[in-house]
Amino acid sequence: MTITDARRSSRHQTLTAWPLLGPGLLIVCVLAVLPLLLVARNSVAEADRYGQVRGGFTFENFTRLADPVYAKTLVYSLAMAALNTIFCLVVGYIVAYYTVSQPAHRQPLILLLVIVPFWTDFLVRTFAWMTLLGSDGPVLGLLRMFGDAGDPLVPSQTAVMLALLYAFLPTAIFPIYASMRGIDPSLREAAADLGCGWWRTHFRVIAPLSSAGIVAAALLIFVPTLGVFVIPVLLGGGKSLLVGNLIVTLYTEFRNQPMGAALSMVVLILMIASIGIAGLILKFRNRSARWTA
Repeated sequence: MTITDARRSSRHQTLTAWPLLGPGLLIVCVLAVLPLLLVARNSVAEADRYGQVRGGFTFENFTRLADPVYAKTLVYSLAMAALNTIFCLVVGYIVAYYTVSQPAHRQPLILLLVIVPFWTDFLVRTFAWMTLLGSDGPVLGLLRMFGDAGDPLVPSQTAVMLALLYAFLPTAIFPIYASMRGIDPSLREAAADLGCGWWRTHFRVIAPLSSAGIVAAALLIFVPTLGVFVIPVLLGGGKSLLVGNLIVTLYTEFRNQPMGAALSMVVLILMIASIGIAGLILKFRNRSARWTA
């Protein structure tokens, strides 16, 4: 095949691919890109006395987010998201390792048991937590059996953290499980033969080899936690709100669309920054692996 024929073949493939990609690109543009551009435009727009978008161009919406009221919510949201990410990674790592350690025919059943509760609507599961942790729930009843007649756990920060852990735990289990599944079991045996205990085996062998799944799980947990708004309202009593609650409040109760759009763009920037940090971690991990190889 000559160079001219190769160019013609490449041009033909390109012309054939664009009509196939067209419907998908159109859907992405209409449902994702255009709304994002609209929110970005509204974030730098001025608001009228009723909170509607009036037009113009200003960065005042972003500077007002430095107000202690908004800054406190943002810092609290970042702390809760980081804490939930750590809890989910720890529990998800344990569950994923237990699943990988089981025979191959049992692993699909364990994964099915993990995902089955999430076939129920998210709001229904949140109300279930209210029943479990409420004044007449089984958790408080069990505590009373042991002589601890404490207050109901709803509303409380404990209830919020338990519900967040429950909501995002499968998001941690599956990426870590997918990474661990590709690890040769003989490496654990070799580490044990070389004198590594359980902790050192995981710290020096299992965890580094499954770092891609751990980083992916952390990314999939941290950012969505910022946008959760049902759990803090129902289980936390609305006392300590996350960024998602504040965005909903700005759009609905305060009726300040530009401020809500500005806060949404801040969350988007945090998401992009998280993806960048995750990419740097994986890049550094791969470079370290090449150096040690």
